[in-house]
Amino acid sequence: MDTPSSTCDEGSEELDARSQSDYADFDDLGGRHRHRREPSSDVSSECSGEPGSPYASSSPYPRWPVHALPARVPPPLLKRLSTTRRAGGAVREGKAGGDGELQLIKERFSKLLLGEDMSGSGKGVSTSVAISNAITNLYATVFGSCHRLEPLPAEKKSMWRREMDCLLSVCDYIVEFFPSKEMLRDGTTREVMATRPRPDIYVNLPALEKLDDMLLEILDSFQKTEFWYVNDKGHKDADAAATPCRPASQRGDDKWWLPVPCVTKPGLTETARRDLQQKRDCASQIHKAAMAINNSVLAEIRIPDPYKQALPKCGRASVGDLIYRHMSFPGKFSPEYVLDCLEISSEHEALEAADRVEAAMHVWRRKASQSHSRSPWSAVKDLMESDKNVMLASRAEDVLLCLKQRFPGLSQTTLDASKIQYNKDVGQAILESYSRVLESLAYNIVTCIDDVLFADEAARKIA
Repeated sequence: MDTPSSTCDEGSEELDARSQSDYADFDDLGGRHRHRREPSSDVSSECSGEPGSPYASSSPYPRWPVHALPARVPPPLLKRLSTTRRAGGAVREGKAGGDGELQLIKERFSKLLLGEDMSGSGKGVSTSVAISNAITNLYATVFGSCHRLEPLPAEKKSMWRREMDCLLSVCDYIVEFFPSKEMLRDGTTREVMATRPRPDIYVNLPALEKLDDMLLEILDSFQKTEFWYVNDKGHKDADAAATPCRPASQRGDDKWWLPVPCVTKPGLTETARRDLQQKRDCASQIHKAAMAINNSVLAEIRIPDPYKQALPKCGRASVGDLIYRHMSFPGKFSPEYVLDCLEISSEHEALEAADRVEAAMHVWRRKASQSHSRSPWSAVKDLMESDKNVMLASRAEDVLLCLKQRFPGLSQTTLDASKIQYNKDVGQAILESYSRVLESLAYNIVTCIDDVLFADEAARKIA
């Protein structure tokens, strides 16, 4: 006769065996999904309904198969770090070649996860704002002191490539599902859900990376030049004989710290002048492309509620009587003439005018939408061109666009800053901040080339 303890032991052994079997099935399921992440010829056999296949079991909870597309190749930095970790064994000794980079990645992503709140109390900013600030701060660190046409130092260039590669790697995992079909071994097809990059990231991110490479190539091309800057090392004696061909008022007294380009009295050669003009045109096109991407991304970000609540009730009160009088005139409208009447003389005044016009534009858009069954602005604009609020909103948009073209280095408007602050979409935050810093870099290159061309023109006049 079995004792109670022996009976319990047998029951426990049977339960343990059953549990181990269940865990074995669970491990096999997890291993199968891990295997499905890589392209393989065995995928169709594993996912088919043949006997012995996990999908052939009669489960009361049928699974919808998810077919993943081949993953993107990991960035070179991450591949190198993973190899170093496996080859070096313990990484906490701090002596391996990639440990410094690995610790840097840990620090960056820890700050992103904490939302820049080092106390860990959950009072930090959102992930989208944290990664946007990280890209902006990295740009300021690498390019903040670059006010000359010269190659970027090797350490800064490596830092830019390395850290941007890490920050942009987040986009590899921002995907969307779409229905697809899979061919089985027996010739039949079945519907599966496949993944692909999100359309905005798929289109804009490669374009931004290409613009990034082109800007760095432009800077690298200034190896041997026929111009230099005041107080450059190696040109101390030449400064007296050369012509510092840019008056102090060219940049303005508020930017006195910027270096002054110098050329010899005969000026640049025709080849150097033509080469500079070509690089300026290229940088200008890059600036326009980055600005177009940035504007499109900002347009997709919804307007925050705090900004809507702070809008004035009347658009006329926002723009003032002078602008409103020109915008409400029923005849032909010219945004350039409106800006000429304002006599804007500084970027500060331009930014203030942009904020007022943009606020009035959204006030008129809101009134037009409310007066037509609260339809979206796109539908109202197409169907109700005769509405006065629609006309005023369209003209305000033209004035705002003309103002940004006249002042290409204009800072963010209140609406743009508000969108960035309250945005929760990580993909949009990356695209917006990346395009914004490339736009700023391209504008700085164009401005520096203009300074050199201005100095060349002054030197030729003296000669």
